[in-house]
Amino acid sequence: MSEASAVPTLRAAAQEPGSEFVDAANTPETRGIELIDDTQRHGRARDLFFVWSAPGVSVLNITVGASMTLVLGLEIWQALLVVLASSVLAILPGIVAISGPAAGTSGSVIQRAIYGIHGNKIVIAFYGWFISGVFLALNWVAASFIGGELLGRWGFPAPVLAPILVAVVVSAITVLVAVYGHALILKAYMGISIGLFVIFALVIGFIAPTLDWGFSQPAPLDGVPLWVSITIAFALMASSPLSFSNSADMARYLPRETKASGIIGATSLGQLFPAVLITAFGVVLGGSVGPETLENGIEYALLENLPVWLAPLFVLGVLVNCISLNGMTTYTASMALQSIGVPIRRIPSAILIGALGCAFTIVLVLASDLISAVNLMLQFLLIISVPTMGVYVADIVLRRNRYDGDDLFDERPGGMFWYLGGFGVAGLVSVVVGGFATAMFLSTTVWSGPWGAALGGLDLSVPVGLIVSVGLYALLAGRTVRAQIGA
Repeated sequence: MSEASAVPTLRAAAQEPGSEFVDAANTPETRGIELIDDTQRHGRARDLFFVWSAPGVSVLNITVGASMTLVLGLEIWQALLVVLASSVLAILPGIVAISGPAAGTSGSVIQRAIYGIHGNKIVIAFYGWFISGVFLALNWVAASFIGGELLGRWGFPAPVLAPILVAVVVSAITVLVAVYGHALILKAYMGISIGLFVIFALVIGFIAPTLDWGFSQPAPLDGVPLWVSITIAFALMASSPLSFSNSADMARYLPRETKASGIIGATSLGQLFPAVLITAFGVVLGGSVGPETLENGIEYALLENLPVWLAPLFVLGVLVNCISLNGMTTYTASMALQSIGVPIRRIPSAILIGALGCAFTIVLVLASDLISAVNLMLQFLLIISVPTMGVYVADIVLRRNRYDGDDLFDERPGGMFWYLGGFGVAGLVSVVVGGFATAMFLSTTVWSGPWGAALGGLDLSVPVGLIVSVGLYALLAGRTVRAQIGA
């Protein structure tokens, strides 16, 4: 089947009266990017809270929090202020989520309105699929290390093989979640969220008495070095909400008339509430452990101080959290290949992205300095995630969230989103220039943008990247978008 005929077929199948598709938790989800008819819409906005809270109860958040005091040299109160300030960005994936019910399809298709029919293929192929594999690895790697450590304590004879074995098993379960898809995620994640909260509350309760709550840096930062650390910490924290441009996929089954405020609130608060608490715990933990924890990961400091009965529960919680987060990532990435015209169904696509993420995980498992590798990758991914998120939100606001599914699937020359030869110049230019501005203000251990370096090493990548990409898109696309919604 050719690309030109495949997508209209998907559209026709989705709109055919009496379709037998049922979004059920006990059945693999065969629907991919096809439009969801109004008769098949279901759910409530508040259901999204637990969909997003389960991934937030994450050991990766503990690692990022600990790096603020342990690596960046911030005082506890300074790091906590950074956590609170960066939490405002959780509203961006909330705004993106409302485009799902409006269009009734995947966010990877909705962005054709921004980049054009062909231009969108370039953006989604790289960010929506390949980069998703990197995100899978970032979350699986911590689970692999700590799961391998537990296997070693139980007598597993191969210390190098143990985390790789855990990575393979966890990735297989993650792909299974993605295969069953939306209904399973919606039904299971409430119980998962509650279970993870209980496990991490027990862990924090046992660890809290051993923490140095009055910790103070031996050599407190001030002046430019202080602001350098603050801005780098903000960039690390921002990497999480800015990566959730897939929030439209989880909301797309909601009835068209669902209030936008409810979708934004449930999506944003679901991410915000657990992430702030868990990261804040990591901040305090980072002031209570030594630099030697950098070699293996901050989770080992937790494992060493837990009672025998709680240690396996903690490891289980880490594994389940990674499965919940990566299950959503794999699920949404599985639709990316379809949206760019590759003749593949959603389920084989999910298996493919899972294999890619597993391979990246094994590479990271062999890295000697886990916390540095994770922080470095989170920062570099901002070059992609900042402008793509900014432009997506800008288009929703300019368009007043008016998306027509039929127009999004019209790939013919002269269609509404054909633009210039199939390329949305305004969107592509805004993303490229926004990514360039982000890189120029990025500050990492291996790269310091020259514009940021001129300011003493301040990492202004997130605010500058957002301002440039949003402002440029509003300038270049504003008139065209107004004409489209007027038509």
